[in-house]
Amino acid sequence: MDPAVTTPARPLIAIPARFAASTSALRYAAEVNARALVEAVWRAGGEPATIHPAEPTAAGVAARLARFDGVLLPGGGDLAPYRYGATDTHDSVYDVDDLQDAFDLEVARQSLDLGLPLLAICRGLQVVNTALGGTLHQDMGGPDREHRHVVHPMAIRRGSLLEQATGAEKVEASCYHHQRVDRTGAGLTITARAADDTVEGLELPGVLGWFAAVQWHPEDTAHEDPAQQGLFDALVGAARDRH
Repeated sequence: MDPAVTTPARPLIAIPARFAASTSALRYAAEVNARALVEAVWRAGGEPATIHPAEPTAAGVAARLARFDGVLLPGGGDLAPYRYGATDTHDSVYDVDDLQDAFDLEVARQSLDLGLPLLAICRGLQVVNTALGGTLHQDMGGPDREHRHVVHPMAIRRGSLLEQATGAEKVEASCYHHQRVDRTGAGLTITARAADDTVEGLELPGVLGWFAAVQWHPEDTAHEDPAQQGLFDALVGAARDRH
């Protein structure tokens, strides 16, 4: 029998691209996603599809997302502070791109409105928080409150989707961020925190589809840590269940 007939199609997971000024393999500016992120979706049984950030209107983004089974909002540079109502910009803010911001924010809004399963990672968490009216600390301060290039324990709330996905109430998480949630957006609940009280997980009770957001980078260690891979498994599983 033809394997193409018997093998079920992988759920299609949209991942907005990140703009890059250059890459080693290409001569010009590029649109990229982290290989570890794409591989984690693939291991979970999903078909990762990078989508081009363009024309960030509500109707346009909704129409483009309609063909997908789930969405992953990845990490990246900082959101422009004016997006969450700040009037000044901290010196540490980097890689702001207005089109990237507008597109990601609309992807977050439309994914939640459409009930598409959504996993938001690092910048992705901050995008969802901002899209729902929340605010961010533009910079977390000195070395005692830096979360760059560190692995540290994370406490997960019992009964949360994060606990269900990871199978744990505490995980070791790979972090790379200098900003964090200040005020949470409308309806969001905090489901994970670091020891210094930094918000590390958000969920939205009552949302139409599966949704979880983490401030850390589960893709960094997902290849060797089942708890981290569990987040991608949960996203792809929810995408498959939509059928």
